[in-house]
Amino acid sequence: MSPVERRSLERRIEELYLMKSEGLPDDALDRVNDLLDELESGSLRAATRSPEGKWSAVPWVKRGILLAFRVGVVVPTAGTEGGTPSKDRGSFFDKHTLPLRRFALSDGVRIVPGGSAIRRGAYIAPKVVCMPPMYVNVGAWVGSGTMIDSHALVGSCAQVGERVHVSAAAQLGGVLEPVNASPVVIEDDVVVGGNVGVYEGTVVRKGAVLGAGVVLTRGTPVFDLVNEKVHRASADAPLEIPEGAVVVPGARGVTSAWGASQALSLQTPVIVKYRDEKTDIATALESWLR
Repeated sequence: MSPVERRSLERRIEELYLMKSEGLPDDALDRVNDLLDELESGSLRAATRSPEGKWSAVPWVKRGILLAFRVGVVVPTAGTEGGTPSKDRGSFFDKHTLPLRRFALSDGVRIVPGGSAIRRGAYIAPKVVCMPPMYVNVGAWVGSGTMIDSHALVGSCAQVGERVHVSAAAQLGGVLEPVNASPVVIEDDVVVGGNVGVYEGTVVRKGAVLGAGVVLTRGTPVFDLVNEKVHRASADAPLEIPEGAVVVPGARGVTSAWGASQALSLQTPVIVKYRDEKTDIATALESWLR
């Protein structure tokens, strides 16, 4: 799609989004499909990175995804097992505008059998490996060489870079509304450990390592033992994990009198070191967790 065609699509999506669902014109479905095609090709994304490294949502794209739900009607839908549902019966029921994606060998994506699902409007680059069962939602972008392991979720509009390992049961939260809310971003060469949760627009910078069980939200303070500082989200910026940081689950003691008397503590992520070329990450994590 040329820049002129892209601008035309943006204008039309914005116009359609403001209309009532009952009165949407005939071209609404076509424009939604144009948008989803562009997202699947990777030429259009739900979030962009500025030259300075700031990630921002692309509101009109998110409005187009929301429009896809409004235009769609619920129909019997084929699941990951394939098959053809009848007119009124099936194992799954979803909006007809957002079915599961089907791939060709030429796409270069390895999808191991066992119940994985990738929704229409998600970009999956060549050399991505999908271990079953995993799920990638609409608007997500997954870079080349990344592995999405079993029971992992890449939520709507989440941005995952190249050579990332999203380990078993990790959850990368999705966001569609509000449309200006930035999605979760995992930059290149990040290791996302098992049972990790990354939510509410958190940005994990290049080369960071999130140890198993780390949970990051907008309200999560992250304690940096190396630089003796606390990383927090602000009113106009998400929580960011610095480049190369190695983060493990930690704990803070409760300071209130009763809580202290009960020896209570609260879970909090802790940066225990920073990754470098001479560091074997697995060994580093193991030594800190013992």
